[in-house]
Amino acid sequence: MVQRRKSILITNDVETTSILNHKLRDLTGEYVLKEGMPRLLELYDKYQVKATFFFNGDIVKLYPDVVRMVLPYGHEVGSHGMTHEVEMAFDRMSYDMQILHLKQSKAMLEDLSGQEVISFRAPAARVSHNIPIALEEAGYKIDSSVSSQRLDMFFSFGSLTKMNWIFTPRLPYFTARDNVFRKGSSGILEIPISAFIFPYIGTFMRIAPPLNRMTRNLLNLESRFNQRPFVFLTHPNEFIDEEREDEAIQRRSRNYFSYIMGDVVRHRLKIRNLGSKALPIYEKELEFFARHEFHSFTCRELYESILKEENQSFQHQNQNGNQDQ
Repeated sequence: MVQRRKSILITNDVETTSILNHKLRDLTGEYVLKEGMPRLLELYDKYQVKATFFFNGDIVKLYPDVVRMVLPYGHEVGSHGMTHEVEMAFDRMSYDMQILHLKQSKAMLEDLSGQEVISFRAPAARVSHNIPIALEEAGYKIDSSVSSQRLDMFFSFGSLTKMNWIFTPRLPYFTARDNVFRKGSSGILEIPISAFIFPYIGTFMRIAPPLNRMTRNLLNLESRFNQRPFVFLTHPNEFIDEEREDEAIQRRSRNYFSYIMGDVVRHRLKIRNLGSKALPIYEKELEFFARHEFHSFTCRELYESILKEENQSFQHQNQNGNQDQ
């Protein structure tokens, strides 16, 4: 069963964010289509990785081939919402607006891919407590927006809500219907993005490769103990070589502290080892998992495996109960 094997889930958020220019940019979507995606798909094919790609509606409307190109490789198509605009984050939207965006994204991606879309990751990992109810109503089964015990939230927007990450379970869990950060009886499986104080993501991998290796090794020790799957998050726009338009840093928040931490400091860190420089760093991570015989799975495959295990456990309990009578 998948969750009892050494497993790695490679997840990719596909969007039009220009890291170098610190803004959403249509031209960045073209770079993602022509550079970022081909580079990642080639790398994943080399290491026999089956990944989940979370597509944002903005890039899909501009470049629908960005979805089609993953299909021959057997990767999963997931939703990354309709837009990455800060003011339209899921922790700021009304419940009705969340439903609208979720349904629009699902319909668009299913029409392009021919796959049922059941997996979701919120832009910037910003979710409201009631996102499980919205996801259920919109027909999803999986969320991967929580990052348990990750402590760098003050470098991003939505930091107050993200403080709930400190207390969320580390293993995949079915959420409470009214609280994505707690276990409960909803039909939504939360697959937490790996973190151990520091996040295990492409950004941190590029910013601080030695610290990233330390984080990965600590997570590996944990995985041996409790079979927690690795869940790595990266973006195709981290592997593109685009041009700098100007030196100005766009201000996306009226709050001065949020501007300094979420815009100025974060931008200066995030531009390290961008583009082709990031590829050999990332390949070393994939080499680690290949060398240690980890198996790659999509979010959908993990969900199906957990359901299968729960059904087998339920049947086993019923059989034992019948024998006792």
